[in-house]
Amino acid sequence: MATKDSNGNPLNEGDSVHVIKDLKVKGSSLTLKRGKVFKNIRLTDNEEEVECREGKTTLVLKTCFLKKM
Repeated sequence: MATKDSNGNPLNEGDSVHVIKDLKVKGSSLTLKRGKVFKNIRLTDNEEEVECREGKTTLVLKTCFLKKM
């Protein structure tokens, strides 16, 4: 099983991705705007999710809202 972005491109550890849709973060007033870039992503056990860092916060994002750069 391979982790893939919204276009079907395979994602690997350390890739850079950007958000394709404005996303509200649960439990926070933070909103991720379209085009926000996350560098050095980490893969999780779930192929539909990746971990990203936003400042000192770790976010788990669904791959259907991400596009590989």
